Formats: sequence, C-alpha cells, structure tokens
Amino acid sequence: MPSPAALRGWLPVAVGFLVLFVPSFHTFMTQVWTYEDSAHGPIILALSLWLLFKRRADVAAVARDNMGSVPAWIALLLGMLLYIVGRSQQILAFEFASFVWAMVAIAWLKLGARAVRTLWFPFFFMLFMIPLPASVVAMLTMPMKMAVSYTTEHLLFWAGYPIARSGVILQIGQYQLLVADACAGLQTLLALESLGLFYLNVVHHTSTFRNVVLAILIVPISFSANVLRVLALTLITYYFGDAAGQGFLHGFAGMVLFVSALVLIISTDTLLQWLIAARQSRRAVPNDKAYP
Repeated sequence: MPSPAALRGWLPVAVGFLVLFVPSFHTFMTQVWTYEDSAHGPIILALSLWLLFKRRADVAAVARDNMGSVPAWIALLLGMLLYIVGRSQQILAFEFASFVWAMVAIAWLKLGARAVRTLWFPFFFMLFMIPLPASVVAMLTMPMKMAVSYTTEHLLFWAGYPIARSGVILQIGQYQLLVADACAGLQTLLALESLGLFYLNVVHHTSTFRNVVLAILIVPISFSANVLRVLALTLITYYFGDAAGQGFLHGFAGMVLFVSALVLIISTDTLLQWLIAARQSRRAVPNDKAYP
C-alpha cells in the first residue's frame, strides 16, 4: 500500500491528466469509438490499465525517483507538444498518441527508466487504440476486403449456396451484401492482432518457439476470423432477410468475430503445446540398448 506522502505526490499528476484528457476522451467517445471499426478502443484502454495495475508489484521492486532526468523531461515536453498540436488542429491520432506518450514520460519521471521497461507491453498495447491515417487505411483496406470477399464466395459456393461476387459485393439469392470496411478492414485486423498479443502476454509461455510461431500465426488467424464474420452475416441475410442481417444480428456477428478469433488462437496454442510436448517426449525416451 503506497504511503500518504507517495499518494500526495501523485495527486498533481492525476489532476493534470484529468484536466488535459477528460475533454479528449469525451471527443474519442463521441467521434471515434462510436464507429464499429474503432469500437475496440475502450477495450484496449481497459485491458492496458488492467495490465498496469497487475504489474504494480514488479514496478515497486524497481521504482526509483527520476525527477532530475533531463531525457524524461524532454519526453514529457514532446508529449505535451503532441497534445497541443492534436487538440488545436483536431488531429485525433496525435491526441491519442499524446496520452500514451505522457503516461510513459510521467512513469519515467516518477518511477525511473527500469519501471518503464517493466511496463513496456501495457504502453505498447495502448498504441492499438490510435486511429491510423485515412490514407493508410484506404490503401490497405481494399485488398483485404477483396481477399475476404473472394474467400467467402468460394467457401459458400463449395457448400452449394447460390452466390456470386463482383468486387467486394456479394450476391446470394436475392440479396446483395457490400463487404464494408468495418467487416474486413485494417482496423478490424489490428483489433484482432491486439487480442492475440494480449493473449500471448497473459499466458506468458516460457517457450520462445511457441511464442514466435503463435505471434506469426495471429495474422492468418485474424484473417480467418474476418472471413467467419462475413460468412455469418451472409448466411444470416440469406436465411432471415436483409433486415436481420443489418439489425441486431449484425452486431452479434461482431461478437462472433472476436469469439472465433479467441477460439482459433487458443486452439492453435493448444496444438503448439501438444507438438512441443510430443517432441520433448521423443527426446526423453531412454535408449533401450544395454551395454556390459
């Protein structure tokens, strides 16, 4: 439990953060997080804060006052400049980034560089809630939507459904569906990537091979989860009509996306565990030959 003196030392920091970032988070909640392709932002923030709280004991073991550090003060100044530019020019990506940068700088000043290294993953994880520039999203989203549309079309065609495709528009029966950015876009892929990295950090495997392979496989797992979501929406529309596909069940398909991604990640991790255990058991088999 922190001492009263330590809590009083953090009080100005807390007040400063509230004054600066409560208006910013009001903007995020009303202008960014209301859209489906960025609705994962509050989840990322909540999980990051939980990770920071979870590692409080590790931080306490290495914490050291660093208020005289010139690099830490420069980092805080850069974070404030980023905030001023983002807030005044309405560049939301800068505002998001200034929040993360300011937290890193404050931790550096109050707790020291070793504490920041201990907390590197929660700070890195927060970056997933920063919206990417529209030009980057537009450039990368269309090829991803095309790939998801192509895969969905062929899977349903092989299953015997009357489906055709024109670009990112799917025609199934009498219904047309546009594969939107929120269904198969870059932001959705990044949200699934963050889910996989969070899982890796929480389980904290000791096997480097297992961690590396699972981290690489998160990309195709995320793509597969996107395909499953579009498949679900397409079949919902085919069986229950366009109103069902665009109504409550559309939101339910979003839950299917993240649940299916989590199931695929856990299943892949379980398979890797089995393969590693099988390899280790083969190596541990004793030599049956006896020597005099």
